[in-house]
Amino acid sequence: MTHRKTSEPQGARGNGRPAAPEEPTLSSEVRLWKVNRVNSKKAPYQLRWTVAGKVKASSFATVALAESRRSELWQAMRRGEAFDVDTGLPESELRAAMAKEDVRPDPTWWDFSREYMDARWRTAAAKTREGLADSLATVAIAMAGEGAKAPTAEEVRLAVRWAVVPAHKGEEPPPDLYPACTWLAARSLPLSALGESRVLRDVHYRLSFKLDDTPAASETYKRRRRGFNTAMEYAIQEGYLEANPLLGVKRPVSSNSGVVDPRVLVNEVQGRQLLTSVSYVGSVHRNRGRRLVAFFGCILYAATRPAEAVGLTKSQCHLPAERWGVLTLKETRPVSGKKWTDSGERHDKRGLKSREATKDRPVPIPPVLVAMLREHIDEFGTAKDGRIFFNERGGLLGSSSYWRVWQETRELALPPDKVASPLAQRPYDLRSTCITNWLRAGLPVAEVARRAGNSPEVIHRNYAGCIDDSEEDNNRKIEQAMGWGEGGK
Repeated sequence: MTHRKTSEPQGARGNGRPAAPEEPTLSSEVRLWKVNRVNSKKAPYQLRWTVAGKVKASSFATVALAESRRSELWQAMRRGEAFDVDTGLPESELRAAMAKEDVRPDPTWWDFSREYMDARWRTAAAKTREGLADSLATVAIAMAGEGAKAPTAEEVRLAVRWAVVPAHKGEEPPPDLYPACTWLAARSLPLSALGESRVLRDVHYRLSFKLDDTPAASETYKRRRRGFNTAMEYAIQEGYLEANPLLGVKRPVSSNSGVVDPRVLVNEVQGRQLLTSVSYVGSVHRNRGRRLVAFFGCILYAATRPAEAVGLTKSQCHLPAERWGVLTLKETRPVSGKKWTDSGERHDKRGLKSREATKDRPVPIPPVLVAMLREHIDEFGTAKDGRIFFNERGGLLGSSSYWRVWQETRELALPPDKVASPLAQRPYDLRSTCITNWLRAGLPVAEVARRAGNSPEVIHRNYAGCIDDSEEDNNRKIEQAMGWGEGGK
């Protein structure tokens, strides 16, 4: 008797995995012959049997092996098992073979990280590559495995960040990373370990905390989590996992996360003092500070991001003698490191943040900034490619260079108690000051968002506490609107 088992409809299994294969045709019409000898030096003993009239055969090097196999088939027949018409195997053996073939691949975190970065590399920006590598390396600390000679968390992080660069495939690791790379290649936990609650808790901890076990900044956690989530999407797509193991796991954070701290904002006088002090930094050493007065001015008066100011060219500036001007921002030059960029340079060259590569952003600038930029160009000229801000050798302005100048500037411009405070600790705080001033001046939130290159939602969420800080002014506005005189009468 021959019969075919009912199979699932094609594609019914879903989950991004192939549809179930068609069920085998099974038959109880089985006939088994004795072992006979054939003309073969390697396998002279042959076993033949038929399933539903189809002849099957297997050859063996010794008669003992052939007789053993004949006994296995005979026992299956005695148990009443049906045989597969195509392969000639008993149903129990066929099911075992099918189950083995259907086992989900389970690469180690080390192998998966290298595979994933190789798949993402061509289409990702340099900053994105670096961010993904940091996420993979952070999770690798929790997935490193255990043992007496296990590498430290810092060694794991450095080893993975080196190994995931596709250009390093096939290369020997640097001597200082060789032990960690060797360990991780042999001892990293498989992806399936993410299903264990202990491992999953450790992964989430690593995403949330720094190596010194202090909490990571909210933006750092979000970036790491995004990188991990995109890696899990790839794992699901490739059939390694059925679902993101961290789905639904949230980090308890303050509702004020991301909101600009009013303490970092400078007033008009402090802003002028800071820009004046910039010009005194490094005056003996190739005008280090004077080259950056207009650079910091762009951040304070036009709300440019530092990486946008780095890429600013003369052709993007409309600088009339007396009136307001315009900066037409077109690109950003973030520092990513040579191994992450396609060009091999430290700076990547990208379109504006959160915009299509061909889109620009015109920003009106006040006469004070127009004058700064005109003076800067008159004194220092431009780089060969037209960039306004560049180092002493004409190269791209590095973040470490302007960061050091800013720290020295704060010590020159501010009293000791303000130097120790959050006031303008970062150049980026000047951008927050500019956006806050636009809002206080009464510009519509949508226009502020357009000029700053943000969404209105971000402006509302992050700057609400910076513009609602004058109770007296707000009370006066209410009195005027209600037609009340002095004292609310």
